[in-house]
Amino acid sequence: MGRVIPASEYARILAGDHPIMDVRAPIEFTKGAFPASSNQPLMQDDERQKVGTCYKEQGQDAAIALGHSLVCGSVKQQRVDAWLTYLNQHPNAYLYCFRGGLRSQLTQQWLKEAGKEVPYIQGGYKAMRQCLIDTIDTAPQVKPMLILSGITGSGKTDFLLQRPESVDLEGLAHHRGSSFGRYHEEQPTQINFENSLGVALLKHQQSQARDLLLEDESYLIGRSALPKAFYMGMQAAKVVILEEPMEARLTRLLDEYVHKMHQGYVERLGEKAGFEAFGHYLANSISGIKKRLGGKQHDELQAIIKQALAVQWQDGDTQAHLEWIALLLNKYYDPMYQYQIEKKAERVIFQGDHQAMHQWLDDYAKR
Repeated sequence: MGRVIPASEYARILAGDHPIMDVRAPIEFTKGAFPASSNQPLMQDDERQKVGTCYKEQGQDAAIALGHSLVCGSVKQQRVDAWLTYLNQHPNAYLYCFRGGLRSQLTQQWLKEAGKEVPYIQGGYKAMRQCLIDTIDTAPQVKPMLILSGITGSGKTDFLLQRPESVDLEGLAHHRGSSFGRYHEEQPTQINFENSLGVALLKHQQSQARDLLLEDESYLIGRSALPKAFYMGMQAAKVVILEEPMEARLTRLLDEYVHKMHQGYVERLGEKAGFEAFGHYLANSISGIKKRLGGKQHDELQAIIKQALAVQWQDGDTQAHLEWIALLLNKYYDPMYQYQIEKKAERVIFQGDHQAMHQWLDDYAKR
């Protein structure tokens, strides 16, 4: 038998973005994979399904025989050639299947016959994913969590990205967390969100950072759910509040909600269709909070947005959007924030603007 990478190496592999050849079927890979893995399947989805059915009905030996009959001759050669192409680009890669069993061993054997010695990972995908789940669940006990809060538009994400002790949860979820928070890219599957979070936490734990700085988030970031133990840890952590004047908040939100989103839609769909999709994004984002706004406030905001869009389409001026953004802050986001921060008042240990917060965190890390 060829070389096997033991479970004690999981953290090193995952935190180091070590290249991994995932030989599971594409359907398995799509449901969940690791950031540094590449799908190079031993069997395609239909082949795997046939072998699985055979295993249930006739047992392991019959399933193995069927697998060999399905992946043989030119088909087998195509798979091996694809592996060799990947391995030539990533000569130090490891391989795995779901449990580190037959598929890993067979792939390793075929590669050896082709002149390549490639280690496979003990326990496969399932065991490595469990390692990441355990990392997430125990993270609140490994390093002290520190929660960065701040009113909508205060630039929390921009600030976090400048801090070495931070993990960007919204970046991992591909969502900004609010009704207007979706990005142009689709959000990851829940499993891939958790896998990316686990990898990010492993990297953080291997860093010199004393604390784990996280943005104040709800349990759901878009449709990505924070694992329960991790979220409960956040709810018990100390809080620092980032302050920003209203003018700067309006400028930032105009850029995020209007300029960046409009540009992204136009780049993907073209000028006219992109502008229409951008208009739908704004309208749908307001509709998403209609119950909390109330019908009258909702209709007023929609009318202002419609007018701002008309001005933007006619002469390219986006300043009219500031009216509905200011109204949304005053009537919805700011009151909601004040309510939420009052519930955390006893956990707040500092508040200040961007410069003061950087200075305070630098000093705090030295204590």
